Amino acid sequence: GPAAAPIAGPIAARNPVVFVHGYNADPGVWGSLREALRADGYADSELFSFGYDTHQSVNEVLSGRLAAHVDEVRRQTGAARVDIVGHSFGSLVSRWYVKYGGGTAAVDHWVSLAGPNHGTSTAWACALWDQACRDMTPGSYVVKNLASGDETPGTVKYATFWSDCDEVVNPDSSVPLSGALNTPVGCLKHNDLLGDGATSAGVRAFLRS
Repeated sequence: GPAAAPIAGPIAARNPVVFVHGYNADPGVWGSLREALRADGYADSELFSFGYDTHQSVNEVLSGRLAAHVDEVRRQTGAARVDIVGHSFGSLVSRWYVKYGGGTAAVDHWVSLAGPNHGTSTAWACALWDQACRDMTPGSYVVKNLASGDETPGTVKYATFWSDCDEVVNPDSSVPLSGALNTPVGCLKHNDLLGDGATSAGVRAFLRS
């Protein structure tokens, strides 16, 4: 007779998510968004946090370490592509990987929460002794190269979420990127985007897009 119909249809294609935290932070900052994604049906085995020393160079060290981490996630999960969600400085590390480190082939959705994508004047306070701070200053080598040509290269889908009360990213207009879905979240502090319900809902809807 005919073969039995499968009990359930195929699970909707969903990429593993790689979280990239910001300067002087650690993977613990992702607790709220991780819980929200789990409530949406993600398994822990699909959620990965890249932990790293945030005082090193975006282009010379950190983007390469992220590339290796993404390769390992793809190997573990069998996924062709991952989604990346970065906060603050993590946005520069992950953008360099996408634009210059081969990430356009491995990344499907890329999200920046309060990323100093065009630099931030607050980074001058620590630029004298800290390479990552130098990388975040307006007009730095990293910022200039990320802005050159196409800010959102490849077939990657890009989104940014930015606050008009961000005390760390100055000016606030540093966050949005040409070619990205740029969403204002209202008046939130820099780290409050990590736990804000509306921002979380926006990120999750984008990852489903």
